Amino acid sequence: MVTALIRSELPRMSGSLRKVGDWVLADPARVAGLSAAELGRRSGTSQATVTRFCHALGLDSYQQLLLELAREQGQESAEPGEHRPLGPEIGPDEPLDQVVAAVARADLAALRATSEQLDLAALERAARALAQARRIDVYGVGASGVLALETQARLFGIGCEARAWTEVHAAETSAALLTPADAVVALSHSGATREVLGPLRLAAERGAATVAVTGDPRSPVARAAGVHLTSTAAPTGFRHGGFGTRHSVLLILDCLYARVAQLTYSRATAALALTAHIADGHRR
Repeated sequence: MVTALIRSELPRMSGSLRKVGDWVLADPARVAGLSAAELGRRSGTSQATVTRFCHALGLDSYQQLLLELAREQGQESAEPGEHRPLGPEIGPDEPLDQVVAAVARADLAALRATSEQLDLAALERAARALAQARRIDVYGVGASGVLALETQARLFGIGCEARAWTEVHAAETSAALLTPADAVVALSHSGATREVLGPLRLAAERGAATVAVTGDPRSPVARAAGVHLTSTAAPTGFRHGGFGTRHSVLLILDCLYARVAQLTYSRATAALALTAHIADGHRR
């Protein structure tokens, strides 16, 4: 979805390009009826800046931006159910039903955008690297640290020797002991987290296969990895940065987990069968 693309690219844009992006995000439906010159005037920039804004998004022209906005508006209008328009900002007086609707729409939009832009060839390379690995390190701190632990739990449950590292000294120690038979998954919303980038680079130097999941395909973490998968943020008034991207990252990790399970079918099904009784044994 083009609005999700704009949100992910906006932090890296210059002042004038950011003005255009802010104006588009404030009212996408209104922008869909404007010319490039009119959008330039209303955003306090120029037609040339609007054109540069489109190119910065990887679009061929302003016309393509309008087409993408129209397509996105069409998808939203086709969704069942009536709802009052509510942007990603949740005010202190919003009724609870509107808060729930806003959060759900943001997450659903991020999941749709992530699935539509997910590089399947890269996902396949990442899954095969993990399936063949002797050992898997997962690096993440803060909000990404929680996701690293979730990744460890999923992979470990299907027989992979996976370990999450959420502290940089321990992560770098583990990375230094990796070999070309091993693999790494690095999680960072910004793609610039030093505590993730350091052990990732060290793991690459040791010859391990490296996979990164970030919201910025041009970030240092993305560039340092052999395979990169891109997540999409779902911001609301109280969820920004890593918290706003969690569901889309989980979608990527779930797809990765499912494909690894496919590629290691006998081992995965055996592991699941051996552990299926454990949860039942702890029920009252």
